[in-house]
Amino acid sequence: MSKLEEVIRDVINKTGPITVANFMELSLGHPEFGYYTTRDPIGLDGDFVTSPEISQIFGELIALWSATCWEQMNFPKKVEVIECGPGHGTLMADFLRASKAIPEFDKAINIHFLETSPILRDRQRKILNGVV
Repeated sequence: MSKLEEVIRDVINKTGPITVANFMELSLGHPEFGYYTTRDPIGLDGDFVTSPEISQIFGELIALWSATCWEQMNFPKKVEVIECGPGHGTLMADFLRASKAIPEFDKAINIHFLETSPILRDRQRKILNGVV
């Protein structure tokens, strides 16, 4: 039995049945044994690859689409851009590179990441040089 399984069994023994949400929270985010907290799951050494890791065009297109929406909103001075589960930060690196083509939009954006993995947060800081 793995350490994570022991933790999950212990929680169930103490509190009774758990929801799928609680199970996933433990499985993916447990500080010592969770899938995302103990490894970098993305890329050749990981378990999966995401489209931003394959091509920069996705992030660039999202930046240009976002700039078009910004323009349609009458050029607000601040725009919050939030990425959930940003992985390595590759999509946002591509987004930011493309946003530089529209300097006023580039100045308006404020980037936020929602990331639970300390390993991936470290990777994002390196790729984005502290932008987030």
